[in-house]
Amino acid sequence: MNDSFKNDVDEGLSKTNKMLSSKYFYDKKGDAIFVEIMNMPEYYLTDAELDIFKNQTQELINSLQLQQNTFFELVELGAGDGTKTKHLLKKLDDDGYDFEYVPIDISKNALHQLETTLHEELPKVKVTKKQGEYFKVLSSFKTTKAPKIVLFLGSTIGNLLDKNAKRFIRSLSDSLNTSDKVLLGVDLIKPVDVVLPAYNDKQGITKRFNLNILERINRELGGNFNLNTFDHIPEYTEDEGIAKSFLVSKIDQTVTIEALQKSFEFKQGEKIHTEISRKYNDTILNSILKDSQLKVITKLTDRKQYVADYILEKV
Repeated sequence: MNDSFKNDVDEGLSKTNKMLSSKYFYDKKGDAIFVEIMNMPEYYLTDAELDIFKNQTQELINSLQLQQNTFFELVELGAGDGTKTKHLLKKLDDDGYDFEYVPIDISKNALHQLETTLHEELPKVKVTKKQGEYFKVLSSFKTTKAPKIVLFLGSTIGNLLDKNAKRFIRSLSDSLNTSDKVLLGVDLIKPVDVVLPAYNDKQGITKRFNLNILERINRELGGNFNLNTFDHIPEYTEDEGIAKSFLVSKIDQTVTIEALQKSFEFKQGEKIHTEISRKYNDTILNSILKDSQLKVITKLTDRKQYVADYILEKV
């Protein structure tokens, strides 16, 4: 049993405003559903960032100031299936760059699948996968002298509250050496009619993704959540610039979780906050970076200017 999962569920459901951490979406089933999400027509984020990696690959390499004859480590946090990164890896491989690709992910399943596909598609690329929490793994890189390029894509940083994003960026900065680079992918602030469908698609894929966290509690912790009595409701306003996801109880009900030996009361309409997705502009990002040693060199955007890949350097 995952003690962290158990403790976090206990703490989150005991709050007055109930919450569950979005990091627990990602078990084997959740990974598969998220791949479906990335392929949804409403989920603009994947296609927009893919547009940059596919059509501005050389610009990315130039912005990262990579040298063909200088070995570097290309580290990716939360690598997933590597769809976008493969375009960069292929270009680096074709042009004879000397590098090692190090995907880091909390999901053993995702890393295994990525390693398998890379071996088939890009057999000459050296891959060293590492499973675990980002900073536990990154701390082991601190002693290596090789330049590092850290990819943190898909606006994953947007899943953090601003205060936690600042803490994350400081920790990332502390894990790097001077002149190391970060390629930070963020979702830009957009109107509600563009953003909200990405979290509330017509096929109900995002609903299944959110409900999977309750199913996971049932599977792993002996919960008796009835998924049919919960709905998925996202919220977003352009002024705030933060999309929020909630699971909402349709009825008054009591849920018991055997591993906790506890029951939790839900009123009709009561929410469980499961996820945030912060949208950015230059001002917001610079406020996140303010207390770190990471500074913006440049940024690339997709054709629709839906997302931005900021190039940061540790100074």
